[in-house]
This record gives sequence, structure tokens and C-alpha cells, in this order.
Amino acid sequence: MDQGSGAGPHRARGRLGAPSCGARAPGAPWARFSAWLECVCVVTFDLELGQALELVYPSDFQLTDKEKSSICYLSFPDSHSGCLGDTQFSFRIRQCGGQRRPWHTDDRHCDSGAPVSLQREPAHYFGYVYFRQVKDSSVKRGYFQKSLVLVSRLPFVRLFQALLSLVAPEYFDKLAPCLEAVCDEVDQWPAPVPGQTLNLPVMGVVLQVHIPSRADKPESGPPKQCSHENLLPAPVVLTSVHELDLFRCFRPVLAHVQLLWELMLLGEPLLVLAPSPAVSSEMVLALTSCLQPLKFCCDYRPYFTVHDSEFKEFTTRTQAPPSVVLGVTNPFFIKTLQHWPHVLRIGEPKMPGDLPKQVKLKKPSRLKTLDTKPGLYTAYTTYLHRDKALLRRLLKGLQKKRPSDVQTAVLRRHLLELTQSFLSPLEHYMASLMPLQKSITPWKTPPQIHPFHQDDFLCSLEHSGPQLTCLLKGDRLGLYRRFFKSPHFDGWYRQRHKEMAQKLEALHLEAICEANIEIWMKDKSEVEVVDLVLKLRERLVRAQGHQLPVKEATLKRARLYIETVIGSLPKDLQVVLCPP
Repeated sequence: MDQGSGAGPHRARGRLGAPSCGARAPGAPWARFSAWLECVCVVTFDLELGQALELVYPSDFQLTDKEKSSICYLSFPDSHSGCLGDTQFSFRIRQCGGQRRPWHTDDRHCDSGAPVSLQREPAHYFGYVYFRQVKDSSVKRGYFQKSLVLVSRLPFVRLFQALLSLVAPEYFDKLAPCLEAVCDEVDQWPAPVPGQTLNLPVMGVVLQVHIPSRADKPESGPPKQCSHENLLPAPVVLTSVHELDLFRCFRPVLAHVQLLWELMLLGEPLLVLAPSPAVSSEMVLALTSCLQPLKFCCDYRPYFTVHDSEFKEFTTRTQAPPSVVLGVTNPFFIKTLQHWPHVLRIGEPKMPGDLPKQVKLKKPSRLKTLDTKPGLYTAYTTYLHRDKALLRRLLKGLQKKRPSDVQTAVLRRHLLELTQSFLSPLEHYMASLMPLQKSITPWKTPPQIHPFHQDDFLCSLEHSGPQLTCLLKGDRLGLYRRFFKSPHFDGWYRQRHKEMAQKLEALHLEAICEANIEIWMKDKSEVEVVDLVLKLRERLVRAQGHQLPVKEATLKRARLYIETVIGSLPKDLQVVLCPP
């Protein structure tokens, strides 16, 4: 697979494979490109090598041998799928070889304003694939087989699928020159700053997208299109950069949506066996998105094969199955993962219209090798009672031929309310652990956030429970107890604790800026004064890097305080603290 890997000591400078040297700087070529994509790969089928990496662009992007191998195998449907024509799907791989230095300086700023579930993946790459397999008599094997792959840290599946549908057909006809031109255009795109609506030109088309922000309110219906701002050509408006057609994805399992929601919430291992990588990847991405706004903290692989480097890790029987959602198309996994507690097998997607036959709940003991029928094989019993009204509402929508995007909005709203109702008591209790603002004084270390006691929280449920905002009933205490053992509780708690600590630090900085610093300095030694300068500077840097929620007026006051304090020190110290 080493042919044309492109991962050597070369660096692209506007030409495929054109060499240059040195590290990327923020203003260097491809800095804007890397805000959206890590690289673009072309994978082809070689009679001697099998799947082979034909091209990586920019050519200096460093991929390890393990990453190259994973991209090659995951960019082609396996032999069980029989995909003819064009098909799109996605995968997710673990980054190997440690953290690499990001090329784009605005990444941290973009992440700080993005919803936690849509922030860049620090340790994984997403691969968005456009695969073509067509008969071709000029090829020795009789088929043209090639994949164009966009590798990114951003979970913007809808945007990158749209980009591929424009670029890939043209690339398969015109090859390298077309790809080079597209990458040049992406390198002109503005950064994906949360909250902004951007116009992204590519191949004579303008894609108009809204980058989600923490400040966005959840939509209760299909997102409204933005104005076209008299653009020529009129832009192609994407209603979302990341949201799939949830109703279409969940059509065969609508009767079990709530059970699947609980499995996702609790971080349970789930194997999804689908007829193709497209169905597999969409189902896995739909499942992992149904907890929003809660970040999905477990591992997940939209498409996974026996050739993956983590195959042994996920299939071992020497320990409990890992918390991972695995999308596969090879029935071999049914035999290999028989010890997993939950397996969802889905059949070929049906044409839109009537509700397809719902997969049945079946005991895991009924799992058979290879010829296992569609079904949800699990012994799990839900903690909450099923909301039958949701299914009735969706069935009524089908009868009335309601558009799929409206059905998706109904389903997404239900899942959002379910998650928010579950999180509401946790948020309420967490807020009570924050020290009172009056206990924060300028010249003392700010008080600590009180510890989270699970038993105290469970007692508090009597006063603020989901029954206030949700009609669902059941064993809520049991669900919370199980949730405390899941990776999602740990992820949620760490995120909230981090945000509260930042808020506490910001309140302390505000308290310092509102105090009379000249009175404080009167009886202080030079060491104490210098220590204050260094601490204020450190917080100023963190605040300017959007890591502290501080008002601009407070920042100005802090800068003024630093100048005042330094001005009171002897000249030799002033030179040390403010070198010319």
C-alpha cells in the first residue's frame, strides 16, 4: 500500500506532490483547508495489492502505516455488500502515533463556541467516502473500483456528503486536475466559526451552511432556509451540516426507539449488522446523535471490518464487551460477537411509503450464524415505559403523507425532550454545588465546587424529577443508578465541572477588578505584587483564548490593573515584567 502514499517529507504548495519544506504556519498555504479537512485520499483496487492508497493530498500530510491500512480497507464495501454504481458512507478511525500539532490557529476558538457534541475529535478521524464500482471492459478485473475519501476531525456528515456528491463524479472523469482545483477552493473558505452562516464556493456551486453554536436554540421543526443575499449563482442551502434524516434511518426500528435511546444513554455495547456500509454508517450515526445535547462519550464505528486494527480489541472474550457501537456488514461478526448483549440486524431499506415491517425483539440465544433474520436481539428491559403516542403520531404522519423532514423533526424533538428531561434534575443538582457568589473575595483563593454525592442527588429527585417535564413514567431511580456507571455520566460531569470551574475563575477575576488594588498594595511585599501580576496575566491569556467567560469590560480593567501594579514597582522589576 505504499504506492503514492504521499506521506513523506514533502509538502504540497499548490501542486499535487510538489515538494517544499518547513512546518505549516497559520498564514501558509492550506491553513484554511486544514480548518475543514485533514486530507483527501484516493483509494483504488490493485490486482496485486488489493485496496491501495493511490493519492493523499496535500502530499505532506502525515499518515501512519496503520492509518493508511485502515483508510484503505474502510473505503471499500466488503464482498458481502455487493454495491454496484455509486454509494456514500462514512467511517471513524483512531488516530495513531499521538497528538499532532494542529495547523489552524482558530481551531480552539471554533470549538469553544460549538456544542460539545459537534466539537473536533482530538483522537479520531472521520472518513467520508464516495465509492464507485461500475463495469469497465478496459480494466483487467472487469470493474472500475475507486473511492474518494475526505478525512476530517469535524462530524459534519451532511456537509461532506454534499461536497462529495459534487466533486467525486467529476473527479472520476477528470482525475487529479479537478481534485487540485477543489482543494484550492476549500483553502479559500472562511473558518467554520460557530453561529455563522457561510457561503462555500466549490466547482461553480455555492453551498450555504450554518455552523451550529451553543447559543442556537433546538429547532422544533425543519430548519428555515437563510436568505440568499442576492448571490449568483443562487446557493444550495444545506439545512444542517450534521443532522441525518432520522426518520428514514430509524424506519425499521421506530417501535424500539426508546429502548435504543436507553442503550445509548447507558453506554451499552451494540452491534449493528446492515446490508451495506451506507445503511450501517447512517444507523450508527443516527443512534449516537439521539442523545443530543449530551455528548456521546463512548467509542463508535459507523463502518467496521475484520481488517481493522482494533478488530482483536473489540472481539476479545477475555473481558466484558467494550462500550462501543459497531456498524458492520459481514455476517461473520454475528458468530464472532455472539457474547455481546445487544445485536441489531436490519434488512434492505424499503421504498418510502408505508411503515416497513418493524424488527422484532428477540432473545440473544436465538442468534444464529450467517442466516440470522432481522431483529433486535437483547435481553434488556427498559427502565422507562414506552411512549406509544410517538409511534401513533408518526404513523398518522405516514397516512397523511407528511414529508420525511417533518417526521424527522417530530422524532428529533421527542428524543431531545427525553434527554433534556433526564438531564434536568442533574443540571439542577449540579448548579447547587456551585459556591455562592458572596463567598468569592478578591484576595483569597476562590472556594471549591462541592462534591457530587449520588445518594444526595437521588434524594433530590423528589423535588425536581423528569415527571415535571416529561410524561414518561417508570423506574427513574434505577435508570440514574445505572447511568452513574456509564461513560456518559463521567463525560457529562467532567464537562460541567470544567465549565463551573471556569465560571468560578471568571467571577474571581471580576471580584479582583472591582476591588481597590492601590489599598491592597500598600502593605504588600514586592514578591506578592509580582505574583499578582503573573496570575492576572495568566487569567487574561486564558480569557482572551475564550477559555473563561469574562466580559470585555473586565478584561480592560484587568489590563489597566496590570499596568498600575507594574508602574508601582522599581524600574529593574518593570524591565523584567515588561521587556522592551
